[in-house]
Amino acid sequence: MSKAQLLSVGLVVGMILRPQLQNFGGLAQASLELLFLKYSRDDEKQADELGLRYLTRAGYDPRPMTQVFRTLERVGAAEGGGRVPAWLSTHPDPGDRGRLIAAAITELPAGQAGARIEREAYLQRIDGMVFGEDPREGYFKSSTFYHPGLRFLVEFPPGWKASNQKQAVGAVSPGQDAVVVITLANRPSPQAAHQEFFSQPGIQRGQAWRGDINGLPAYANAFAAQTDQGVLEGLAAFIPHEGKVFQILGYTPSSRWPRYESVITSSVGSFAPLTDRRFLDVPPQRLDLVTLPRPMTIEEFARRYPSTVSAQTLAIINEVEPGQLLEAGRKVKRVVGGELSRGGGFDQLAVPGEHDVPPVVVADVAATVLPERAA
Repeated sequence: MSKAQLLSVGLVVGMILRPQLQNFGGLAQASLELLFLKYSRDDEKQADELGLRYLTRAGYDPRPMTQVFRTLERVGAAEGGGRVPAWLSTHPDPGDRGRLIAAAITELPAGQAGARIEREAYLQRIDGMVFGEDPREGYFKSSTFYHPGLRFLVEFPPGWKASNQKQAVGAVSPGQDAVVVITLANRPSPQAAHQEFFSQPGIQRGQAWRGDINGLPAYANAFAAQTDQGVLEGLAAFIPHEGKVFQILGYTPSSRWPRYESVITSSVGSFAPLTDRRFLDVPPQRLDLVTLPRPMTIEEFARRYPSTVSAQTLAIINEVEPGQLLEAGRKVKRVVGGELSRGGGFDQLAVPGEHDVPPVVVADVAATVLPERAA
């Protein structure tokens, strides 16, 4: 966090994608690496060891911990990209971590394994909780992004790779050489945010661009920015809406600006208030517990108790294999609600990524990016 706070308030905030996608043909790669620091193997090893310590000191049986890593492996496989080499992962390979924890558990003193698990109490706590990402905190339909919480929409260029994260929402061109990104400006007015952006060293203000965007007053200018990798050229707009100031940036290396100018300006100019109740009132998906009246497979369960995710996803979240017979009386999770999710990419475990984002970041694609996100 301390490193991230050193970042400029301007261009580098736009680097919203993971290090696996950082080959932007010169778009401030060093800043991207700072913004999305990888967790090292040592970091993860320490986190796992602490988790094991907390479990045993609290009196819980640590053996089910190994199943967590098996579930992570299944999620990765379901996302459609196959196995990602451990040395390329943002997090070290879950299989490797699972084996390390299993070995550590065997070395625990006698009596620490076999303690309480309390599965029933846990299931009662999660009954009804939101499953996956809450669409009220932002979601994509095709190339349009809707944010019911902040009541805005924006259209990103069709075919661009979209990403929706905690600090920014945006999209990158198929060639990974152009970006459109939206963040909240930490200033009380669009004038102040505009002035701060253009007061940064190396950023030159260009021609003014539109004083109004879909009925909202806007401070917008073309700009050029000198970076270590060359000159970037683009458009910066600052728009007040619902008591907040939105910063929208679109940019590319200067030599490619003529190619991207029209699609970037069109995307920036699409920012608009969201008023359509169909998109404002989208319900989230939620977990729902069902007590089985008789034995059945997860596939039969999916048919008998309809869910808004696939049978494959149900198998993963219930930690069972396809075709496995579930005993009568067992509490089984299904997912209900979120009707807009059909075709909307919310079934993250079963859909490889509607927006063409590589599998390693699919879990982040639908995440809310702006500070309104719930903890």
